[in-house]
Amino acid sequence: MQETNLQVLGALALELTPGSTAARNALSQAAAGELAQDMARDLAGFVPEAATLELVTVSAHYDAVELLRPGWPLHQELDQLAARAPAATRGGESAGRVIAFGAHEAQLPGALTPDPDHTGGPLRLVPFVLGGDADVVARVGDAFERELIERGMAGAATALRAQEAFGVQVEHARYLTVHDLAALMALQYEHAGLAPLWPIVEAALLAPDAEEWLDAPPEPAVHYVQREARIALPSPQAWRARYAPDVAEDCDTLERRFALFQARQRQFAAVLQAHAIAVTFVHCDADADTRSELA
Repeated sequence: MQETNLQVLGALALELTPGSTAARNALSQAAAGELAQDMARDLAGFVPEAATLELVTVSAHYDAVELLRPGWPLHQELDQLAARAPAATRGGESAGRVIAFGAHEAQLPGALTPDPDHTGGPLRLVPFVLGGDADVVARVGDAFERELIERGMAGAATALRAQEAFGVQVEHARYLTVHDLAALMALQYEHAGLAPLWPIVEAALLAPDAEEWLDAPPEPAVHYVQREARIALPSPQAWRARYAPDVAEDCDTLERRFALFQARQRQFAAVLQAHAIAVTFVHCDADADTRSELA
């Protein structure tokens, strides 16, 4: 949900059975409309006032990193395309209408095409935006933040339609707000050994103008500031001075440890860039203070 409470941002989350891959990444316009109507019915079932809001969605599925990006660009693209949609597509009055974008000649409009570098994951997400009267949006958004994580299972008809339309085996289908999705991603990063990096990602998502540090050896130092992540790139001498000052090891062992450290730097950079967070490597000398170099 946006901090302004003018919209509710969320997704239909499709948890796939192990080894399952989708036959189709996007649906036709007709199929998109059918799935969107199912989603609208489900959302109104959780909070009846949701039926009075405008639902905008696209019948395509994405990886979590494509939704969890600063400024929520995928959701904003949906909103901007909806604002330009002709009246016939938008269905007349805004209250309660449903706008669904599908593929025409295998092409989705605008910047809605799923990133081919992020296909094949076990969790696929169909994004949606709910908008309308600010007071109603605020009430619906607050209710969704409280309740979807606990009781947001999609209806059986919705899950079956998504499974058949996308050609995939769905184990669970549920609704999440973007904040729910961020919390889920934080847990996944913890299980993957990436928990130290999550506060940087979270700051970029929820407070993009804020400042956040990762300064906890043996991890690479990262400073999020001015909407970019600055990763310290120490020389071998600077690395040893900071990370192994009292370690008496042979050169081969130190080189292996330094190579592992560099691999961790690349891993951090790849994760941040997947979230569309700008990354800058900052060279650090042996006699320089890392925090001052990254400031």
